[in-house]
Amino acid sequence: MTIISTPAAVRAPPTATRSRARFRILALISVGTMINYLDRTVLGIAAPALRADLGIDAAVMGLVFSAFAWTYAASQIPGGVFLDRFGSKITYFLSITFWSLFTLLQAFSAGLYSLLFFRLGLGVAEAPCFPANSRIVGTWFPQAERATATGTYTVGEYIGLAFFSPVLFWLMATYNWHAMFIVVGVAGLVFAAVWWMGFREPHESLSVNQAELDYIAAGGGLAPKDAARVPFAWANVRRLLGYRQIWGASIGQFAGNATLVFFLTWFPTYLATERHMGWVKVGFFAVLPFIAAAIGVMAGGWVSDRLFRKTGSANIARKSPIIFGLLLASCIVTANYVDSDSAVIAILSLAFFGQGMVGLGWTVISDIAPKPLMGLTGGLFNFASNLAGIVTPLVIGFIVSATGSFVGALAFVGGVATVGALSYVFLLGDIHRIELDTVG
Repeated sequence: MTIISTPAAVRAPPTATRSRARFRILALISVGTMINYLDRTVLGIAAPALRADLGIDAAVMGLVFSAFAWTYAASQIPGGVFLDRFGSKITYFLSITFWSLFTLLQAFSAGLYSLLFFRLGLGVAEAPCFPANSRIVGTWFPQAERATATGTYTVGEYIGLAFFSPVLFWLMATYNWHAMFIVVGVAGLVFAAVWWMGFREPHESLSVNQAELDYIAAGGGLAPKDAARVPFAWANVRRLLGYRQIWGASIGQFAGNATLVFFLTWFPTYLATERHMGWVKVGFFAVLPFIAAAIGVMAGGWVSDRLFRKTGSANIARKSPIIFGLLLASCIVTANYVDSDSAVIAILSLAFFGQGMVGLGWTVISDIAPKPLMGLTGGLFNFASNLAGIVTPLVIGFIVSATGSFVGALAFVGGVATVGALSYVFLLGDIHRIELDTVG
């Protein structure tokens, strides 16, 4: 491991006390992740009013929800290649800028085709976000802190939705659905400027001292500042796909993502149509599962790092919380068998708590990805996991359109979560850094 150093004149001098620059970087990617999910999710809140305005039925709305994931999944490998070639700072900046513009443009959708176009553009723009997050955590954090770091930025997905959803419901009730897209899009453009001014790689940071760099390097973080940029080669993709760790983690994440996508797309409609809740009640109840998911994310990361420090086993520390979380997510199907609104929300909150723990899958990728191919590995992983974003809205839309009920939809989500747990148990295998000679 090459330990990065820079002249003392341009960096805080080494002291016995480590600096904490890595946590400022973590705060940046946490805010970025929160905005990322607000942008992709605002359509779910707008859906009932938007469907009425644009004349879209349930099956077509499922197509619209799914459209984002088509380009999001298809852009994962190109996004990962771009990330490996140009680095985290410029990749994240361009991603934030363009996804915010496409969110803003959705406010001006005049019909189905323009809405579909903007959703497809949003998918392309958001694609590099999570591979970049994984790369940044793998660079800035030692292995013993990565699960907590991953949990911290992942919780941004849920905290933003939990605490800003009531604001978005208020905007829609007070103004219209267009206002939500405008507000969220403008917020993203402002954050793009903050990112550009605030993000630094470890070897560029003026606030990190040598003690912190040594600590990160000793835990398997950092990369040489002069590390070669690896050009894309299909041979590298084929070689990565030869490892069971990639397949096991990807199938597990696909399963967790199926639950997540249900909550990001059809959940408000489920409460309004299947459970016949008024919009004020929907706005209140919709917050609770997202709070539960946020707690699940942090609990998963904390438990995982604690297990790792206690046992030294990445297998025990990373797999156990994810398997437990997927099994909890599979319990969503039991909501079909209760009548009380409170019981339904309790079950959905428990399922979403479990799904939150599955966010730890990004820590698994940080632990196993070859260092020269962290962007490509993250892109492959996110491509597979986000196929759920294509499949889940379509399947649920067709089920609801054909049956007039969400009973089969919840059964589908619960069944997929069970398959994910089995993938982690029987397919994933040993968690360790993949070492391979890259092509290109």
